[in-house]
Amino acid sequence: MRRIVAALTAVLALAGCGSGMRIEDFAGRTPELRLEEYFAGRTRAWGLFEDRFGTVRRTFTVDITGTWDGTTLTLDEDFLYDDGETQKRIWRLTRTGERQWEGRAADVVGVATGREAGNAFRFGYRLNLKVGDSTWEVRFDDWMFRIDDEVVLNTAKVYRWGIWIGTVQLAFRRVSAS
Repeated sequence: MRRIVAALTAVLALAGCGSGMRIEDFAGRTPELRLEEYFAGRTRAWGLFEDRFGTVRRTFTVDITGTWDGTTLTLDEDFLYDDGETQKRIWRLTRTGERQWEGRAADVVGVATGREAGNAFRFGYRLNLKVGDSTWEVRFDDWMFRIDDEVVLNTAKVYRWGIWIGTVQLAFRRVSAS
């Protein structure tokens, strides 16, 4: 019985190790995703959370105002969920090197880290997520892909205790200044 539990634990730990994709795989792909360029101004996103069993648990929209001061990209995000709940998150992303970023937000545990390559951005972070009356610490393995001048698609695997619990999917679109 111990061997079965040990083997199952090892399989679950390996299953939670993240994506087989590497950010370097996207070098040279276009259109290039530069966060400070794409997210400057207003952006709107439509998204959902799907649990690991394939059930869509929540849908939402996000209105984002982005400002770039030459050092820090601030993303002021206003979420509206399908049940009427609202949420605000303010990301402060700082470029730490060529195509490398660190991010902070009030509900992020520690520092988020990310890298850009070609049309992609990979972002990893831990987040205190409100679930009912509880707060769970979860880990996000977040990927963004620029599709064209206006659209970025995002998929994020969400893990708790190293076990994949679901996926967040988002479609971002720039809001015209008119």
